[in-house]
Amino acid sequence: MNTDIVYEFPLNERIRIFIRLELLFNQLSHFLEGNTEFDRRAAIDSLLDILTIFSRNDLKSEILKELDRHGKVLNQLANTEGVDTEKLVDILAELNQTSKSLYADNGKIGIKVMESDLFQSISQRSSIPGGTCSFDLPAFHYWLEQDEDVQSMALDQWTKPFTDIRKAIDLIMGFIRQSTRPVEKMAPAGFFQLPLDKSLPLQLLRINVARDIPCFAEISGGKHRFTIRFMVPSVDGSRPTQTPDNIPFLLTCCQF
Repeated sequence: MNTDIVYEFPLNERIRIFIRLELLFNQLSHFLEGNTEFDRRAAIDSLLDILTIFSRNDLKSEILKELDRHGKVLNQLANTEGVDTEKLVDILAELNQTSKSLYADNGKIGIKVMESDLFQSISQRSSIPGGTCSFDLPAFHYWLEQDEDVQSMALDQWTKPFTDIRKAIDLIMGFIRQSTRPVEKMAPAGFFQLPLDKSLPLQLLRINVARDIPCFAEISGGKHRFTIRFMVPSVDGSRPTQTPDNIPFLLTCCQF
């Protein structure tokens, strides 16, 4: 059992969006496994949030660039002593296959989902609080009352366009998180600050804090430095305060 709580802080906009999508995809998977009306509603809400992110960003080209960059870095490791060549070949094959699938998928990601009249109706009403009630969307209410196989078929059609993009994001974030070993650090009086080296393409900060330490890590950062403050949650609803204690933690500066 992992005894640490892990806090992450993205150091560029691309990784920030990837982590948000990762969260939404995990939520989507969780609710798709349920079989109640509210599981279905929550799954569709997660899918609508995913679509909103894709509608505002040209993520397909960004993801393809990342896959290509990671492939080049991994190819350079092929002749490095101690590298598991067989495993590396398998990883590169998975990267290449994912890239090919994304290249082959013409058009904007998720655009086909909106071809469904039902999903389009749900999308139009979802911005209104409680806007998908039975009297607002009787067609949706009818769908929610159908057999599970009918609903599953529709949900499979709506989520299928995101299969390859999700796999790509999982691959990219997995490589980034495992690219560097964690280092033991100490935050005197709950405060830690470190300058950022511009020559290193840092992507992500990961802070591991032991679960039995009654503080959470509040992270901020810019181009030149990042700061971690360990805060004590309030018990009376007031603002958290910085701990006066020295806090040990693990710091991983991911730069893959």
